Amino acid sequence: MDGSLLQWIKSPGLLRKLSEEQLPAVAELLRSHLIDSVSQTGGHFSSNLGTVELTLALHYVYDTPRDRLVWDVGHQTYTHKMLTGRFEQLRTIRKKSGISGFPKRDESIYDTFGTAHSSTSVSAAFGMAIASKHLGSSSKCVAIIGDGALSAGMAYEALNNAGASECDLLVILNDNDMSISPPVGALNNYLQELMQGRFYASAKKFGKNILKNAPPLFALAKQIEQQTHELVHQNTIFQKMGFSYKGPIDGHDINTLVKTLKELRQSSGPQFLHVVTKKGKGYLKAEADPIAYHGPGKFDPTVGLQPSGPSKITFTQVFGQWLCDMALNDSKLVAITPAMREGSGMVQFSKSYPSRYFDVGIAEQHAITFAAGLACEGLKPVVAIYSTFLQRGYDQLIHDVALQNLPMVFALDRAGIVGPDGPTHAGMYDIAFTRCIPNMSIICPSDEDQCRRLLTSAYLHNGPVTVRYPRGSGVGAPVLSELTPLPWGKAQIKRVGERLALLAFGPLLHEALKVAEKMDFTVVDMRWAKPLDKDVIRQLAQTHQGFVTLEDGCKAGGAGSAVIEACQTMGISVRTLCVGFNDEFTEHGEHGELMKYYGLDSAGIISQIDSFWPNLLGEQKKLQQVSE
Repeated sequence: MDGSLLQWIKSPGLLRKLSEEQLPAVAELLRSHLIDSVSQTGGHFSSNLGTVELTLALHYVYDTPRDRLVWDVGHQTYTHKMLTGRFEQLRTIRKKSGISGFPKRDESIYDTFGTAHSSTSVSAAFGMAIASKHLGSSSKCVAIIGDGALSAGMAYEALNNAGASECDLLVILNDNDMSISPPVGALNNYLQELMQGRFYASAKKFGKNILKNAPPLFALAKQIEQQTHELVHQNTIFQKMGFSYKGPIDGHDINTLVKTLKELRQSSGPQFLHVVTKKGKGYLKAEADPIAYHGPGKFDPTVGLQPSGPSKITFTQVFGQWLCDMALNDSKLVAITPAMREGSGMVQFSKSYPSRYFDVGIAEQHAITFAAGLACEGLKPVVAIYSTFLQRGYDQLIHDVALQNLPMVFALDRAGIVGPDGPTHAGMYDIAFTRCIPNMSIICPSDEDQCRRLLTSAYLHNGPVTVRYPRGSGVGAPVLSELTPLPWGKAQIKRVGERLALLAFGPLLHEALKVAEKMDFTVVDMRWAKPLDKDVIRQLAQTHQGFVTLEDGCKAGGAGSAVIEACQTMGISVRTLCVGFNDEFTEHGEHGELMKYYGLDSAGIISQIDSFWPNLLGEQKKLQQVSE
């Protein structure tokens, strides 16, 4: 069997024409193509290597797309994409105009539900199962959820609801003992106990052969075995919730998977299958270090990931160092993460201050209210959370934090465009959805050193504050070691010019400066989206023809809207152009090309100004020619 077979398998229907004996070879071809492709494009790696056999078995047994597969998070669906007509397109994954790194309904009929955030699969699949029953369809519905995603409360809300129903729903727990960060909590401990039951079962076979020659001992062993099986398997938490539980089974044994799935497809009612897999399966370096290989960039598969040379410090690293320094300065500082220790730059803090570090699992709602409880008792919580994940704790942000005006810092990593992860991870809504909340303050640092100083300003403030910063590096501003705050709510005029004042919120300051150098405009580093520096706004409105606000967030309800509202409140009439993201979801692609595509580089900003003030730039160019 050669690689051309994979190109022949254009759909699961063709896959199902193969014999079961051919499936192990197909799995190896899929894994080989995954390694080859992702090493050239970058992307989610360990998780996809771990689900090759499971994906293959699901499409072999189930009549997809008539039967519905719902993948939780969806970063493990590269094999699914290859088997559903996107084999050739895998090399375009996460690139602009290429296929998405996650399931996407408008990309394929096999992508039954769009996912990228965790713990939604059971709810969605249960809804589909109910719809199937209501419509008189015989289609089956399957949710595939990881042990990390199962730590979120939403998953249990769905299990509780589905388990009490009579609908045909299969929930597959893909247990690889590994989310992005190491799994934590009582659930992980519980799954380990179930695993011990699995190992007991494999040892049972050997024991039977020895004890058969001693009937009394054999009878005693059989009684113990029955009691252990009942304790471990018949009384699982999942069975108590109404599911018929089966497992754990080896998620890399394709024959066992096919046999088990065939049995479950014929079963009725809520079913729960516990599958054990290994992240990075088939690539030894990823098996040894699944975190490093979770989402690598391009690499040579023959040598693996190599240490990169010196590079600019990232905003994430700035936050991580500030966190350690501030913790040394203040014993009341505690840090919370919803399962994103590595991504949020908290590894060193977790080692240096283990008793003040709390990874609560994939549970953003709990993370925020837990932190609120800490704040009520006099501690100073810092919640490190991606901008896109703060959305998942919005009620807690309003009800449990802002309403009580608790002193808390929300360090919002991945603000703005995040690049290849696409719209599901884009952090462009946090200004808009936090600005409307009373007591909330919003800080937008424009470079690395300012990020450190403004984190200090936020920490010293007696109320809730978000500090938003982008993924990756900025302009490379040297970061000072002092914990020196900046004046609260005060902007800084960076350049004095004529005609227009460019009010920049965050890293777009540096594109604004490029524009201003060409057009002789004034540039202001606003720093705060809330509270706004109204004194600067009032002053510049008296001397300039108009304002241009710039932000790497959505324009609807964003910082530009805040400026317009402030001008109206102060009775100031000034024409204002808001530059940011329009009322649409962004594409995936590299950060630089997306900023250019959406008109947020200096050339794009000039073009927008020229459209908004058609005569202004023409007059400016004439003046420049005269002066020359």
